Amino acid sequence: MSETKTADLSFRHVLRASPMDFWRLWYVGLVATTVRWLETVVMGIVVYQQTGSAFIVAMVSMLRLLPMGLFGAFLGAFAERFDRRLTLAGVVGLLAATSAALAGIAWAGTLEVWHLAVASFINGCGWATDNPLRRVMMGEVMGRDRMATAMALDVGAANASRMVGPAAGGLLLAGVGIEGAFLLGVVMYATAVAATLMVRSRIPSSPGAGAVLARTWEGVALVFADRRLGAIMAVTVIYNVFAWPFTSMIPVIGTGRLRLGPEGVGLLTSVDGVGAFTGALVLALWLVPGWHARAYVGGVAAYLVGLIAFALAPTPLLAGAALLLTGLAGAAFATLQATLVYLAAPVEMRSRILGVLSVCIGTGPIGFVWLGWLADRIGAPEATAITGAMGLAALAATWPLWRRI
Repeated sequence: MSETKTADLSFRHVLRASPMDFWRLWYVGLVATTVRWLETVVMGIVVYQQTGSAFIVAMVSMLRLLPMGLFGAFLGAFAERFDRRLTLAGVVGLLAATSAALAGIAWAGTLEVWHLAVASFINGCGWATDNPLRRVMMGEVMGRDRMATAMALDVGAANASRMVGPAAGGLLLAGVGIEGAFLLGVVMYATAVAATLMVRSRIPSSPGAGAVLARTWEGVALVFADRRLGAIMAVTVIYNVFAWPFTSMIPVIGTGRLRLGPEGVGLLTSVDGVGAFTGALVLALWLVPGWHARAYVGGVAAYLVGLIAFALAPTPLLAGAALLLTGLAGAAFATLQATLVYLAAPVEMRSRILGVLSVCIGTGPIGFVWLGWLADRIGAPEATAITGAMGLAALAATWPLWRRI
């Protein structure tokens, strides 16, 4: 089947034809993102309650992205050396152990901000492996022709978690305390480990995979040499520096300007997930290859507009409407980001190129530091709006580059 017919496969046919290994890997992603959003919301609320500092809230959130920038490129080459199934199971097991440790510390009444910061960094290390491990496995299981739809389903699961995770986190925090949220994470991670170990597909290690540094550099060099890959990465950097960091301000703006409690902040954050889940379903049903680039770049532009509207919204209702837009737009970006890279990269280098993508995602800490610093000086709403406007300017300035995608 030619690549131009990729999206012609009906959504219903893909659901019927998808092997069980795909759904097992899909479930692992669903669990990981649900717990990530659950913990992001409860950590943000607790850190802000303890410190009153938007900057510290942003820094704790930033630590989840930092490992991508530090280790992302190496992880892509490193993953080629081992059995991806067992490596993925080990990573998810580490995340479960981290959540269990936080639950125990919180139950003992000794939880401090630095505990949450360390846990965020460890969880970020696990997140950094998602592209070179789980998503490469999904691509191999589904095949090139069904990759776009597979990513739409995967992003749909991640976006569904953005509806459930924040709401559950806010309700658990208000009802039983932060330890309840962490315990739920442990249980969910345990089921994900079991699902990973049930995967039957095997991807053999690549010949010569021992030269990690050399293979890492091959991936980086290809991105610089390939105009399409370079443009995709540039748009990813813009999104992660100017757009994504605003999520750390949702608990701050919700608690401060909008005067919401933990339940309200959780429900407000979930609205973004409603939009994202809806957007992912629309993409899975109707997106065709000819619209891949426009949906990718247009999603970033609409996301930036939405976060500016959220920052300036005077009421929870208008803030929720703005988050609905960021969810819809973010679904387009998230679905096409990995898809475009996977399809553009040579087969034998996909893990390495997706590792480079993780590095580009890992530029997010720059935006988190900037936004947190500015929010402490002029206020979270104003800082968020200014950062969004900067992102739109950066996107316009790089038009000669991304128009080639």
